[in-house]
Amino acid sequence: MPTRAWFPTLLYHEPLLRRGLARFNAELAEECRRIRDCDAAGRRWSAKNYPDGYTSYASLNPLHKFSSTFADLERKITAHVRRFARQLDMDLRGREIAMTDFWVNIMPEHAAHGLHLHPNSFISGTYYVATPRGCPGLKFEDPRLSKFMAAPPKTAGARPANLPHITYPAKAGWVLLFESWLRHEVAANRTAAERISVSFNYDWK
Repeated sequence: MPTRAWFPTLLYHEPLLRRGLARFNAELAEECRRIRDCDAAGRRWSAKNYPDGYTSYASLNPLHKFSSTFADLERKITAHVRRFARQLDMDLRGREIAMTDFWVNIMPEHAAHGLHLHPNSFISGTYYVATPRGCPGLKFEDPRLSKFMAAPPKTAGARPANLPHITYPAKAGWVLLFESWLRHEVAANRTAAERISVSFNYDWK
């Protein structure tokens, strides 16, 4: 092949477990709602910074350190993070990785999450708890987009890998991992039901 791909951006998308996720997610969704109901500081912060939605990011973001449910989920997610790091050829021999942040996101109708990245971490991701039919997925931006110079538009039939944006569907029970520098966003939820996810960051030493 005269043309080869270099400097790829990899995304990891897999079910958390092979079975038993329906009951697990139902219980996790209830715990996420209880956290929202008890988290007055998080609701106040969300009212200013996350219109129509709720996140515990600014108030209760190490959930794995005081909830047995989230601690169990952390262990399951960490196995996927290690697998993704191997696929990225990251040298973690003799090094430790650790989840540093773990928080809840609840998006009712009209809630959206603007374009952002996750500083001070190396792998970030989302686990989907409740994903009503038609709810938005996670949209990623080509990290080279700001450096394109005089580039023509893409063809109508362009391969997904050559598009400036790609959206991964929100699928309950699935883990989506990406390198933390990759910018992403969630469009407004156009469904009447709540879209629930938990997000996280990992560091290494």
